Amino acid sequence: MSEHQAGKLPESQLGDAVSDTPAHGWAGIDKTVFGVSLVIVVVVCILGIFFTEAIEAAAGAALGWITSTFGWLFILGATGFVAFSLVLAFGRYGNIPLSREGEETEFSTLSWIAMMFSAGMGIGLMFFGVYEPVTHLASPPPFVGAEAGTEAAASSAMAYTLFHWGLHPWAIYSVVGLALAYSTYRMGRGNLMSAPFHSLLGKERIEKGWGKPIDILAIICTKFGSATSLGLGALQIAAGLSLLRTGEFEENPGAALPIIIICVLTVGVVFSAASGVSRGIKWLSNTNMILAAVLLMFVFVVGPTVFILDLLPNSIGTYLSSLMSMSFHSAVFGGADWLASWTIFYWAWWISWTPFVGTFIARISRGRTIKEFVLGVLLVPTAVSIIWFTIFGGAGINAQLGGLDIAGTGSEAAGFFALLQQYPFFIGAAIVVMILTAVFFVSGADAGSLVLGTLSSRGKKEPWKPLVIMWAILTGAVAAVLLFVGGLGALQTFTILAATPFVLIIMGLCVALYADLRKDPLRQRRMGPVRGATAVPSTVPFAQPVETGAIETVDSPPKKEPDDK
Repeated sequence: MSEHQAGKLPESQLGDAVSDTPAHGWAGIDKTVFGVSLVIVVVVCILGIFFTEAIEAAAGAALGWITSTFGWLFILGATGFVAFSLVLAFGRYGNIPLSREGEETEFSTLSWIAMMFSAGMGIGLMFFGVYEPVTHLASPPPFVGAEAGTEAAASSAMAYTLFHWGLHPWAIYSVVGLALAYSTYRMGRGNLMSAPFHSLLGKERIEKGWGKPIDILAIICTKFGSATSLGLGALQIAAGLSLLRTGEFEENPGAALPIIIICVLTVGVVFSAASGVSRGIKWLSNTNMILAAVLLMFVFVVGPTVFILDLLPNSIGTYLSSLMSMSFHSAVFGGADWLASWTIFYWAWWISWTPFVGTFIARISRGRTIKEFVLGVLLVPTAVSIIWFTIFGGAGINAQLGGLDIAGTGSEAAGFFALLQQYPFFIGAAIVVMILTAVFFVSGADAGSLVLGTLSSRGKKEPWKPLVIMWAILTGAVAAVLLFVGGLGALQTFTILAATPFVLIIMGLCVALYADLRKDPLRQRRMGPVRGATAVPSTVPFAQPVETGAIETVDSPPKKEPDDK
């Protein structure tokens, strides 16, 4: 069916005909995208198992070359995505809806935020919540000029932690999610990473082959980004179990226990994947919010409450006042190793997650305006991150300054437990941390597997469940192999390697989205036709793809958010 014909479908079928029809069986799978992606993943797993040392050496050499040669690209790219998102939100395109006329949001605002946050950060918050601020306190960035263990080091530690978990990562997610949501729900295209490029390369070129490398790269990127998070979660649960079993922190606990944990939790992912978004992921995400709130309040109450309250405005002020210098700081005058281990790793990690998180956020954001989407994706998670790291990181910094050597436990995954060990009800709190990490593991892997199924099923919103389950199992397998190859270092290395080419894809998405927005009927009616843009026929009442016409010709009526239940 041609795009013009698709545009003439009845109103009730326009969006659904493209992306909502469930895909059943082998016939709904894109054989090329699925086959090539599967082969690459399986080959990496086999090489990691049988040629461990060679793979580790080659990956390390590639990582060194990438961080020294393309570090500037990650730095400029991440900051550029923040600017691009804010311009869209507060500019002339902010009121354009990510839907056809009159469509309501699928999820309540609270559930939307919960699912978005669980998918976008999840395990990382648990792993780095205490570990990162304390590590920056004990080993400050070499270019800030602060002495280790001082108040100046504590201030810079919080600033850089919030920098790594604040506006920048969520802006990266926002750009990809916005481009996909607009392309899918407003333009009526498939829910694929390649679909927004119709406006740049044309529908025929994208669907006849040019789009497949983009979708394959998105799958590979998602696979390694998700595997990194699952590996971190398994390491943290293993650290907690070892501490409860032996009463001591193990510096080199080995990969056996984390791999067993991955296998057990992957079974939970399979059950959640079989339940779908409305039941599995939504329930898990809401459960996460409750458990996280309980843990936050516990540490806030039994921990250094006044210190945390004093630290909050100081951290926000230092973060905002240093934001420009941190955003553009490169390794040109030193500090290359630190930047590679922290800032560039983080930007690469977030970028490797964008096919997964961006697609998932787009999937749950139907009906929201561009302004609502950007502000929701940028500001709410950033605010939660500030509170999270101020409470947990602040408690860790207070303990470190007071003489408890959390940074010296010898295990990155043990920092959270080292902090909790000094508080009452330690065993109960440690169990909550492990449960919360496990639920983040399952919800994140479930959402990632759903996205992988969508990407390998020609953009179907509801991919074939056996396919989703297969991707879930493979994600666990990749995480286990990376832990076997080299633990945390291997997870970080493969994340950066997978993310590097995807920076260019995200930049292309920005250009493609802007090209689409210039031809949007709401923009043209309010501002007048843009020079070079195809005029939109006023007689077309509903969604048509970009090449043939408009999505709507009248403003969408105000929509009412469904109540939380």
